[in-house]
Amino acid sequence: MESIYPFVAAVVAYLLGSLSFAVIVSRAMGLKDPRTFGSKNPGATNVLRSGSKAAAVITLLLDALKGFVPVLLVKLYGKPFGLEEGSMALVGLAAFVGHLAPVFFKFQGGKGVATALGVVFGIDLVLGLATGATWLIVAYFFRYSSLASLVAAAFAPLYYLFGDRIQWYADKSVVVALFVIALLLAIRHRENIERLVQGKESRLGGKAK
Repeated sequence: MESIYPFVAAVVAYLLGSLSFAVIVSRAMGLKDPRTFGSKNPGATNVLRSGSKAAAVITLLLDALKGFVPVLLVKLYGKPFGLEEGSMALVGLAAFVGHLAPVFFKFQGGKGVATALGVVFGIDLVLGLATGATWLIVAYFFRYSSLASLVAAAFAPLYYLFGDRIQWYADKSVVVALFVIALLLAIRHRENIERLVQGKESRLGGKAK
């Protein structure tokens, strides 16, 4: 009977990840649908382009929480149900995929930056702080959200591996999940990568055209 729990946990995490808070928060606050302006990406960065910092912050927090909460719940309470590190990695990946392809929004989701960060924080607080700091440093100096996201995602699995020598146990399933998340995030940012190369990418704080 225990073998069904990882599957159930992954499905619940996917459904939670499928809640597109950029759209939900924008509707609740009377703002334009983020899928209709700017990058047309339902994420906090594009919500910020609507001119509402409050909506962007709320979206960021909620998108992060839907990655953080299921991972943390499995980590804290999963062992009696046979949910170990492998299940934690599966649940985190499921929540991230839910954001990318939400069943409630015709599988048209965002790029998953905040949700990925939430997953990382759920795995380990120090790992999350290191990854978040990487994003902040790159974003501060280069003013490109996409570039900061790509660099932070790429470094997250490396931090986890190096952290094995200091504090964490480098579980293979967690390493694989972090690498897959980084790869999927890069794929979803392929247009941003092209614009970065061409020098046409929008900077943080820029208004929607």
